[in-house]
Amino acid sequence: MRFSGKSAIVTGAASGIGRAVATGLAAEGARVVVADINAAGAQEVARAIEQAGGVALAQPTDVTKAAEVERMVQEAVERFGGLDIMVNNAGILRVGLVVDTSEAEWELVLRTNLTSVFLGSKAAARQMIRQGRGGRIVNTSSIHAVLSEPNAGAYTAAKGGVEAFSRTLASELAPHKITVNCVRPGATWTNLSRPFYTPPVLAALNQRVPLQEVAQPEWIAAGVLFFASDEARYCIGTTLAIDGGYIMHGGLPGLMYE
Repeated sequence: MRFSGKSAIVTGAASGIGRAVATGLAAEGARVVVADINAAGAQEVARAIEQAGGVALAQPTDVTKAAEVERMVQEAVERFGGLDIMVNNAGILRVGLVVDTSEAEWELVLRTNLTSVFLGSKAAARQMIRQGRGGRIVNTSSIHAVLSEPNAGAYTAAKGGVEAFSRTLASELAPHKITVNCVRPGATWTNLSRPFYTPPVLAALNQRVPLQEVAQPEWIAAGVLFFASDEARYCIGTTLAIDGGYIMHGGLPGLMYE
């Protein structure tokens, strides 16, 4: 029960990694705001947490809008008496070559994946500073913050921005005992990724990823829970890759030098 007495917000919590994080925090004692633009999905996750004996509040939230993000934080404070953990996880993916990407598509991906992290972190940090008892901010990045992903330029730009922003924020908030860290998932089964994981893509991933499997959301959530816990009290500005070896592996798919 690492999070007994703590209150948390998880964005993008209606499915995938966000859902796994929200249920994991609740299972270890946290009171969780399940935030998502999908109101029905957020309600379903909150009900599942409560049926398992946890405490949760579904909060429909468009993380691209400052007013809704601020209201989300205020709801956590009013319902649970404060805020200790902020997990900025919401994100979208739009595919297309850079030369074919419209300005509107670029802005949508950047606002949902990067601006949302700024808005959520800002609102959470202000509350945590007022409380004076420290806190945890954990942001979801991607292996494509450091690896190119042809056909997803806006997404890679946003995730690279998440990591750079998190390092600066970590420096600013450290004097307040508020830590900021990132998890960097590799290929993971989520509603976002599932349509792209066709049999040929899965076969290619099995050649590219040393562990030869796609992650379950709970495997990524374990890293988020670590950063959210007191066990990670001395980690700031850190990014943890949870990718089955995707980034570190430099071998030729299916071949070795002889």
